[in-house]
Amino acid sequence: MVIHVSHLRKNYSIYKKEPGFAGSVKSLFIRKTESVPAINDISFDINEGELVGFIGPNGAGKTTTLKCLSGLLYPSGGTVSVLSHTPYDRETSYLKQIGLVMGQKNQLWWDLPAQETFLLNKEIYEIPDDIYKKTIDELSDLLDVGTLLSVQVRKLSLGERMKMELIAALIHKPKVVFLDEPTIGLDVVMQKKMRDFIREYNSVNKATILLTSHYMEDVKQLAGRVIIIDHGKIIYDGKLESLVKKYAKYKLLSVVLDTYVPPEEFKSIGELTDYNFPKALIKVTRNASNVAASELLQKFPVNDLNIEEPDIEDVIRSVFTDDHH
Repeated sequence: MVIHVSHLRKNYSIYKKEPGFAGSVKSLFIRKTESVPAINDISFDINEGELVGFIGPNGAGKTTTLKCLSGLLYPSGGTVSVLSHTPYDRETSYLKQIGLVMGQKNQLWWDLPAQETFLLNKEIYEIPDDIYKKTIDELSDLLDVGTLLSVQVRKLSLGERMKMELIAALIHKPKVVFLDEPTIGLDVVMQKKMRDFIREYNSVNKATILLTSHYMEDVKQLAGRVIIIDHGKIIYDGKLESLVKKYAKYKLLSVVLDTYVPPEEFKSIGELTDYNFPKALIKVTRNASNVAASELLQKFPVNDLNIEEPDIEDVIRSVFTDDHH
């Protein structure tokens, strides 16, 4: 077990102020505080080499959890163990085995080329010259940034900068990597390149990766398992396809027609969600999809028919709007 989290809690104290001028004056002398849970009794285990998607809405507790796992925050309760270390002890032997990339924060020096930060990290992590050179060559080649290593960070595009952030975090070949929104703000092409790189790094180095992302495509393409957190509690932990089966109560029949059919005639099959002849998209309940498909083929001039799962975004949305929690 590489990551073990048991009944983890993290509370923040916030100041409460009464409204108006009188409240402001009163708060100068008496400050009332209230404890707000950011993480509320969560438990999970992650094995070596697993790439797990950690998802949830803003303020759900994702980044707080990652900060507790990487040792940046001290938990209010529960136990955390990563690579048999207690993260908040911040032992050098632990820090040398983990990597943390936060899409919103940067560790690169703005006015210097990225390679200067890499050299500093080389010294911090005590990486031998030959291994350092080999790793830099490998990572810059995989990310296609070899020609940019000597360019001032401020002159790089956002995508190029994020690639350099990844190299800086992975230069010591960490066994565990925490990725917090690694593709935030990147265009679609760059997002795909980053995903390809993360997948490759995970595969080649057998690294354990915990990934948070707002982009469902990241999660869909990379993570076999997802942990969904909301209001500081885990509401789902399992395979992505099982999540789809559990929460997507419908399937989509994607049809290409030979001849035009009036929209109202599809009512007997299911809900017509999109119709632009010759293509039609019909929503049917999950357990009735095979019967509906067979009826379509028998009664309508069908040229082509596919039974599709709904979009992952829609499934996740239904998880949060469901009354189960």
